[in-house]
Formats: sequence, structure tokens, C-alpha cells
Amino acid sequence: MTGDRRSRIHLSRLYSFSLVRSIFRDEHSQIGQKGYSRVVYCNDPDNPKQLQLKCSSNYVSTTKYTVLNFVPKSLFEQFRRVANIYFLLVGFASFSPLAPYSATSTLAPLLVMIAATMTKEAVEDWRRKKKDIEANNRKVEVFGRNHNFQETRWKNLRVGDLVKVYKDEYFPADLFLISSSYDDGICYVETTNLDGETNLKVKHALNATAALHDDHSFLQFKAMIKCEDPNEDLYSFIGTLFYEGQQHPLSQQQILLRDSKLRNTDCVYGVVVFTGHETKVMQNATEPPSKRSMIERKMDKVIYILFGILILISFIGSVFFGIETKNDIRDGESKRWYLRPDNPNLLYDPKRATLTAFFNFLTALMLYGYLLPISLYVSIEMVKVLQSIFINQDPDMYYEETDRPTHAQTSNLNEELGQVDTILSDKTGTLTCNSMEFVKCSIAGISYGRVMTEVERALAKRKGNVLPEGGYTSPDEYMDSGKSCKGFNFNDERVMNGKWVHESHAYVIQKFFRVLALCHTAIPDINQETGEISYEAESPDEAAFVIAARELGFQFYERMQTTISLHELDYQSGQIMDRSYKLLHVLEFSSVRKRMSVIIKNAENQLLLLCKGADSVMFERLANDGRVFEAATRDHIKHYGEAGLRTLVVAYRELSEEEFKSWEDEFLKTQTLVTADRDVLMDAASDKIERDLILLGATAVEDKLQKGVPECIEKLAYAGIRIWVITGDKMDTSINIGYACSLLREDMKQIVITLDSPEINDLEKQGDKEAIAKASGASITKQIREGKSQLNSAKESSVSFGLIIDGKSLSFALDKNLEQSFLELAINCASVICCRSTPKQKALVTRLVKMGTGKTTLAIGDGANDVGMLQEADIGVGISGVEGMQAVMSADFAIAQFRFLERLLLVHGHWCYRRISMMICYFFYKNIAFGFTLLWFEAYASFSGQPTYNDWYMSLYNVFFTSLPVIALGVFDQDVSARLCLQYPLLYQEGVHDICFSWIHILGWMLNGVISSMIIFFVTTNSVLHQAFRRDGHVVDFEVLGVMMYTCVVWTVNCQMALSIDYFTWIHHFFIWGSIAFWYGFLLVFGAVSPIISTTAYQVLVEACAPGPFYWMATLLVVVSTLLPYFSYRAFQIEFRPTYHDIIQRRGSDGSETRKKTDPAKDNFGEQETLLAK
Repeated sequence: MTGDRRSRIHLSRLYSFSLVRSIFRDEHSQIGQKGYSRVVYCNDPDNPKQLQLKCSSNYVSTTKYTVLNFVPKSLFEQFRRVANIYFLLVGFASFSPLAPYSATSTLAPLLVMIAATMTKEAVEDWRRKKKDIEANNRKVEVFGRNHNFQETRWKNLRVGDLVKVYKDEYFPADLFLISSSYDDGICYVETTNLDGETNLKVKHALNATAALHDDHSFLQFKAMIKCEDPNEDLYSFIGTLFYEGQQHPLSQQQILLRDSKLRNTDCVYGVVVFTGHETKVMQNATEPPSKRSMIERKMDKVIYILFGILILISFIGSVFFGIETKNDIRDGESKRWYLRPDNPNLLYDPKRATLTAFFNFLTALMLYGYLLPISLYVSIEMVKVLQSIFINQDPDMYYEETDRPTHAQTSNLNEELGQVDTILSDKTGTLTCNSMEFVKCSIAGISYGRVMTEVERALAKRKGNVLPEGGYTSPDEYMDSGKSCKGFNFNDERVMNGKWVHESHAYVIQKFFRVLALCHTAIPDINQETGEISYEAESPDEAAFVIAARELGFQFYERMQTTISLHELDYQSGQIMDRSYKLLHVLEFSSVRKRMSVIIKNAENQLLLLCKGADSVMFERLANDGRVFEAATRDHIKHYGEAGLRTLVVAYRELSEEEFKSWEDEFLKTQTLVTADRDVLMDAASDKIERDLILLGATAVEDKLQKGVPECIEKLAYAGIRIWVITGDKMDTSINIGYACSLLREDMKQIVITLDSPEINDLEKQGDKEAIAKASGASITKQIREGKSQLNSAKESSVSFGLIIDGKSLSFALDKNLEQSFLELAINCASVICCRSTPKQKALVTRLVKMGTGKTTLAIGDGANDVGMLQEADIGVGISGVEGMQAVMSADFAIAQFRFLERLLLVHGHWCYRRISMMICYFFYKNIAFGFTLLWFEAYASFSGQPTYNDWYMSLYNVFFTSLPVIALGVFDQDVSARLCLQYPLLYQEGVHDICFSWIHILGWMLNGVISSMIIFFVTTNSVLHQAFRRDGHVVDFEVLGVMMYTCVVWTVNCQMALSIDYFTWIHHFFIWGSIAFWYGFLLVFGAVSPIISTTAYQVLVEACAPGPFYWMATLLVVVSTLLPYFSYRAFQIEFRPTYHDIIQRRGSDGSETRKKTDPAKDNFGEQETLLAK
């Protein structure tokens, strides 16, 4: 809007912009009591009384750590893991004589892992710190001691400071609005960062301060505010302003919250009320719910199993050692004289064998600790972060129109994306664009609008009707014709281009579009260069109505002090006329009222109430003589609903001066109240005048499906994922949207659960709530039972079912006595649609599915009303759409379009699931393969606790020699290409059934580890026991045997990785063969170190192993022998009993993916399911 027009706009007499004279009432008696003790000395922050209150500074910190607590707090986080506590205890115990190896070699790998994790935490926290620094150092103008405004940093603000904020700047703290650049003290605020809503909110100053317009007017300004203490409620504020000897009640309308932005207003003046962490946005800054994936939870169980194995073999070994020790002295003779039983010590005392066995047990616990993968947790965290980066950078999930890529806001749930069993989706803004277009209307019982919507076409196709060739236009055709504009997709020659003046009910049409042009809170914005008018509206629906009125001859172009001006097409003269209407009151829309009204006075001094709202509340408010078109309008609304359109009823009434004055007195008294039930009283006051309406017609707007939604839902359904839509729309609309987006199909039978029956309706008219509840519960119970019987009777057939239930029925179905039956019915249906659902019901349904099935649930939505559902689900996906960022901020993943969900789950979800599963299984495999070689050696050494390997061999095993290849596997491996993942969606069921991380799979890998350890130990030892190792006739000694076995372990586990990888990159090759080469390099370097440090590794490679051909031949023999069982098993399985996954892999390797693109629906999914089950 232009600057000179701002100075003329005064919206003070409107309900929504009210600046009525402040009235202090008894309701403010709570000020000064507990919870209402904040005192603010305006423009006097240095007041001694203000300083005594010790309010919070405006410095904000969102970091997890500080410089002082980083080390202790981070260490606490690390040692919450059982495995890390175990390794820490082992590290401490290594300083005792019980340790089988040195303390340095024990603590080094633990310190490396802890340091790596702490470094990651520090980097992430530093990023948060940088954002805090940026926010705390933003500039704002504050009124200083020299009586002018000077720039200062946000962090320096204090309670009581007077600040000046300019257009498009964020508010630095919670401010009391004194005045604005508008004469009447209003300003426009964008609260996207607070509640996710993009529509502008109107705030207004008190009359007492609104006149303070310029900097000089604040020279003598002093006031005091007493108000509520800091709290998290964004939508209420209770306070009192003491100014010039008068008291003025304050409400939320006078409060500007931190992190909201000033829009469409040149500047505002305000006083700081809450600072820093006392501001409402920071009071709401709670940690999101902690979510852990199913694989991570199962991994903990496997760790406990390994702990159990560790304790078991330690106990068995100590028992054998105790028995052997006790038997060392018999009849006074020493059996093993070389152990010097006559000179006992702590670790060996035949006379106290039980105590010796106990100490041996402690030693064994430390020795076999390598069964537990010390680097597992940090490796998984590293891999998940890298996986998230690849998800974020996927160009196929980037939405160019809004410049928004997909964003993984947490890396904890990557693999969970590959295990989703049920998707629970919002409709508006999620499946649809939430960009409303005016397409049809019913006026005076006549339906107008030739555009055929997507849902109508799908409906006609479903019914087998022939689409009319003429007279009806598709949305795309109409848009291509150049007649359409954003928000308006209407085409009807009877009313377009002013032809409506020739209709028989032209006067009704005039009133209808006049209501659309006047009944709103939109603000016109004229482009000074082009003269075009755009509108700032509170919702896409409202903008569509104002645009429709403009296109059909009723252009809203100016909102002044208390008037709205239109360019109107007069049906009598056929001329465009300028008309102004005096705007007296706006009765705003709310989810409870489901309607909106304005009271105006026209040039003929007629008082008119114009109203639009939902049919469920509008028809009951019609006057007896205002129902002329009711039957036809109801019929049209029904058809519009079937076409997937959102409808509103339009009506009006004339008011007498006496009725209006009487009502206005009561209304003004009610709106000045500041009580908990103020909204209820306001609704009651509004309800008294919104009666005896005269029906004009109904509007129908279309919220189009997003591009690719039907194809995406169809693909997800073929992947075996159940899809539920939970929406607030009417049942007819929801069903037809379901057909349009392929959620419901022609071959499906519908099970409809509703309380819309004559019996229930009769009881509702009688008003007996107890009888209604009893009858409703019985009805729902019966319908659920009948639905289950339908499913049972169709078990042997291939018929699928779709369940549709409305909000009233859902409230009974979610009762504890019925929820299990309802869930059993729902999960056996291919699709479920919950209509007329509240935000709370969305969350409750999500919880029921998650807890009842025990499988992974994913919720997807785009609005603030979806937050509960997103946080309740195992995975929350937010769509960054029209309704703001509230859902995105509360979600685990953010996407710009619903269709990206297909690639996020079927491609990235599948890959991440297989990668993490393989990675964890491989970790267990390599540690068991290594750890059990220690066990077999101990069996030959009487379980004495003598380690096979050098201390540093064991310490670096999990850190350098085997950890990098598994990280490469977790980040880069692709079992099948992205194209094959999408071409064969049933492949996704691998994750849903948890095939790759099932107990059979885990135990199979653990068994492979045991077998590998046995082959390595027994083949190695048996090949060297009975022959010379070197040319000089020396046999293998203890040091050489350890190096040979360790070399075989390193080669085997890395080559096993090479066999398991499906998609090789140069990184895989570098890490696998580089790890093996690093082992030899380590032997060379470490072997050259003084024998005091290197001990058994001193020159062992150069002088003992490398010169002997037997060392290299034995390594080759052992590695091939160890890998042969797994290789044979996989070869046999792929050739004779291939899994569905193996078949798809073979098709990919044979180039079959380039064959003709068949519809997955036409592929043999029955055969695929059978193969998958195998």
C-alpha cells in the first residue's frame, strides 16, 4: 500500500482491529498475585526498582553445551551407552595385574572413539552457536539517554527499553506496542517462525499511546506495566498499563513477540517486556521427542547378547582354569612344575583355586572384550550424517518452483525410512496444493461454472460416463486459454464478461458477489507501476473469493478508515460504478464458529449483515422466508462435495437501527473483557445477530491435487505400504479425492462407518446426550463387527477393501473398549480415510496404529494442526507448503511435494535400511571372527588369560584395520539402482519385514564369524605345528603365530566385505585394500620401534614373516578356506533358491532394467510376494 494511504486508514471501529476506549475491569485483580508479578518501567530501564527485579538479559543461547560444561556433559552423554561403560571399566582395570594387556593399548581406542564423538558434538553445537551469535548481534534502535534513537545489539536490550523497529525487521524481544507509522496505531505482523502461519496478523496500540508517532514525542514518555510472568502461551497476554494517571488493560493485541516480523508497516515503537529466555518463543523452545529406529533398538539387544556370550565364555574358561589349577598339585607333586606352584601369586595359586578362578574370570572379561565393537556407535553416527547429506542433495527431490530441497532434520531415522508399514497423511496442503481456485458457484438455485475438475473427471470415468465434448472445460485447457488468473479458474458464458446482468435473478447475483467482495479481512495492495491490485488475505479461500468478485465485476480496491470501496457493475445500468460501504464490525471466522460476518452500512443507509460459512452452521440460521433456494443449493453443495470441492454458504440480512444499537452495546462491553472465557462470550454475542439470514447461494473452490500424487500413492501401495488419509473434509469430498489420487480404486469395496443415520439424528434433536452416546457407541460397535465379517467372508478372494469413517464415529471407535476392534478392521483394509477429524484425533489415530501394529508409522502433513500427528509417529515428514513452517519445524524430514515421498522411501529408505543392516551385521561378524580366535587359543593355553596377539594389534583392530571399509559400505553401497527400486516397489517389503536385520540374518552372520574364527585358528595352527617355518629350521614361535593369525583375520574380514558389497566405487577399493596395506605398514613401522614398546612385534615382519614363503602361502590358503563357506552358500542360494532381491539384482546386472517400462501393476506381484516370502 502507498505511504499516503497509510495515514488515512483507521480500522479502529472494527472488531478485528479494535481500538475502542480501554475499560479497566475487576478481571485484572489478579495482577500482582502469583504468576502476574512482572513490573516494567517504560523508557526507564535504569530505574533502581527495575534493576532490583533482576530480569533476564536479552542474550539467547540455544546450544547444548557451554565452554564450562562441554567436557563433563559430553562425557556423560557418551557413557550412557552400556558398551562404553564396559570399555571404561576395562580401561581402569588394565592398570591392575589382572589385565592381559597394557593400559595404554586399552584406553587408546576408547579415547579415540570418545574424542571423535565429542568432536562431532562440538561441531554441531558450534553451528548452533554461530546462529546464536548472529541473532544476538542483530541491530535495533533504542531510545538512549541523549534523547534520540541509537543502534545497539539485540543482546544489550533490557526490560523497559524503548525500541524502534522498521519494516521487514524481526522483533528483538517481546514488546508492548506503543504506536506505529499508521495514525491509528495498527501494524501487520508475520508469525511464521512462531506458529508456521504465513497470513499476516494485525496488532494495534491503545488509544492512549497511538498518537505517539515521532521520535520527539518520547522525550517525556514514562509509564509502568504490570503483567503476567514469563510463560509459553503464544495466544494470550494479561497486563495493565499505568499511564498519565489512568489504567489501561492490555491483551495479546498489544504484544509483539520476538522472532515475528514487521510487515506492510513502515515502523513501530515498543517497550521491551520480556527478554532472552523469558520471551514466549524461547519458552516454547522445547526439545522434540526422542525417536530411535527399530534397528537401533534391536541392536541394543544384540549388544546384550554379546555381553551374555562374553560373560558365559569367561565363566566357562575360569571354571576350567580353576579345575586345572587345583589339579596342579596332587600328592605333593607338581603337575605343571614350570608354572612354579611353589611360588604362588594373585593369578596362580593351586591352594586357592577358587579365588584364582575368580581373578581369571575378571581377566577373561577384559580379554574377550573385543567381541563388543567399540567403534560401532561412532561409525553408525558418522554414516547416518553422511547419508543425510546425500538425501539433502538429491536433485530428484528438489522443488525448483519454491527453491526447496529435501532436508533431513535428523539423521537418527534414516534406516527407518526403509521400514514404513503405514503412512498417515493429511489431505489439504499435503495431497493437494492448498492454493484455492474459484471454479463453481450456486446462486439463486442455479449452478454456474463449466470447468470440470480432476475429481469430476475421475468420477465420470469411474461411472463409465462419456465426458461431454462441449460446454465443459478442463482446468488446464481453461488456464491455457489465458482467461484464468491465480485463484480464479471459473468459466461460464452466462455470467462472464458482465453477462450475468441478463440473468433472471440478476439482483441475487449482484448481492452474492457483493458479499464476496465485502465479507473478508483482506488488504488491497496496488502496484504503483502497473496499477494491478493484489490482496493480502488470511487464507487462500478468502483470497479466491475476493479475486472471483473482482473478475465478475465487483473489484475491491480500497480500504479506508472505516470504509470499503468497490468498482461495481450495476445490473440495471450496465455501468461500472464506484460505491463505498461503511464497515461497522467484523465478526471473524474461527474453527468453532465456522463462519464469518461483516456489518456494513451502504449509501442508502441500510444496515446489512453479510455472512459466509459452512453449510453445517449456515442452514440452521436461515429465516423462514430466506429458504427459497435451500433445496437446490443443498443439492448443488452435495454435487460440489462429490467433485472434491470445498463449499461455503453465502447469506445476508437487513438490520434495523434499534436491533443493531442494542446488540452493539452488548458486543462492545464483551469485547473489552480480558478473561479466560472472553472468546466464548464473544461467540455468543455474535451468534445473537447472525440469525434470520436470507440465502443467496454457495461457493465452490478447488484445492488441486499436487503433481504426481496419484502415481506416488499407487507406487507406495504396490510397495505394500498401507496409506491412511486423516482429513477435516466432508465424507463425500474425501471419498472422491480418494478416487482421484488412487487411494481408492474401482475394484475396492467400501466399508463406511458413520453416525449419519435417522435414529441418531432423531436423538440429537431431542438433546439427550446420554442416550446419544449410548446409541452411537452401539451403532459403531455393530458397524465395526459387520465390517470385520465382510473381510472374513472375502478372505479367499482377491477383493480389497477401503475403510471410510467420519469424525463423530472416530471419537467412539477410539474408545478403549473399541479401539482394538477398530484397529483390526482398519489394518486389514488396503486404504483408510478418516473424515472430519480434529488435530487431536489425528494424533490419537497415529498412536493407535503405532502401538497396535508395533510396526513403523510415518505421518506427513503441512500445517500446525498436523504437529501432534508428526511427533507421535515413528517418522514425521513435513511439507513446506502454503500453511507455513510449523509442520516442517516439528518434523524429522522436510520435503516440498508429496510425490517426493516415493523416492525418499523406495530409494533412500531402501538403501539406508540395507546399508545400516549390513553394516551392523558385518560389525558383529568381524568382531566375533576376531574375538573367537582368542577363545580357541585360550582353550589350548588352559584359559590362562594369555592373549594371542600383541596389545596394539588388538587395540587398533576396530579403529584402523577394519572400520573404514564398513563406513564406505554404509554410505555408498547400492544393492540395486534407483531406477530398479522404483520399477520394482515390492522390493521395499524387505525393510517392512526386516529381512536384512532379522534374528535369522543376525545369527547367521554371527555363526559365519564363529566358523571363520575356527578355520583361521585351526588351519593356521595345524599348518605350522609339525614343520619348520624358516630355512634355518626354526619352527613358528608365539610372536609369528600371532602375526599369521592376525594377518589372516585382517585379510578375511576385508575380503568378506568385498564379497558383500553390491556396488563398488573407488572409495570402497581404497578403504578395503588400503586397510590391508595399512596393517603391513603398521607392522613395518611399529616393528622398528624399540622392543620395550613394540614387544612381540619387534622386527617380526621384516626378519621372521616376510622372508618366509610359507607365511604368504598360509595366508592365501587360510583366507580362501575361510571365505569359501560364505561364497558357496551365496552361490547356491542365488542359483537355486534366489530371493526376490536376488532376481532383481540379476535383472539389473543383465541390463534388464533397460527393457520396456512395464506398469508395476501389471507385473506378476503374486509371484513377487512368494519370492519375497522365501
